[in-house]
Amino acid sequence: MRSRLIQEDILIGNAGIMALPHRVTSAEGWEMQLATNYLGHFALATTLLPSMQASGAARIVIVSSGAHRAFPFDFDDPQFEHRPYDPWAAYGQSQTADVLLTVGARRWLADGITADAVNPGYVLTNLQRHLDDDTMRSFGVMDDDGNVKPLPYYKPPPQGAAGSVLLAASPLVVGVTGRYFENNQEAEVVAGDQGESSGVAAHAIDPAAADRLWDFATAAGPG
Repeated sequence: MRSRLIQEDILIGNAGIMALPHRVTSAEGWEMQLATNYLGHFALATTLLPSMQASGAARIVIVSSGAHRAFPFDFDDPQFEHRPYDPWAAYGQSQTADVLLTVGARRWLADGITADAVNPGYVLTNLQRHLDDDTMRSFGVMDDDGNVKPLPYYKPPPQGAAGSVLLAASPLVVGVTGRYFENNQEAEVVAGDQGESSGVAAHAIDPAAADRLWDFATAAGPG
């Protein structure tokens, strides 16, 4: 029997910055990690929505991070305008926002559009460019001479990209939407405040939070 090739439009949101040491804003005035890691993905997906609807079948893959588990989205002060700026809190909540984007996209399922989030795992890439040497050493990936070396559980970039490829191309996830994957498997739901090393935090898949964030991003506009 000849297998049937299903053609789908694919959008992968992979742009990211991590742990900027100081609060920086975009040209439009948005905190930069929120703007780059989340609002840009949302703006691109919603702008391309008519094309994806016209195709009748489309997949959206949003690259997130396990850092989301410790940081729910702060709707009261998403841009650190009233609380002290924290590089990791800003990064973590932007990763929570990415997962919530895929949950909010359930409204597009009737149009044949699915959206899922993926954690690529620990991978040494240019994403670490804003971390100073002391931080890299504290992570155990830099020696005293400044040489960067991955720890045994770190993945090479191609392996880190495998989850994105799975969600973008595999027939195993046809029709699957609003889920979070790691190590090529759907992740278990965890509390998100217990220092877990894996799983998706309950606050990142809360439909009410996803809808609230969707309204927030819609009000932010394309910029």
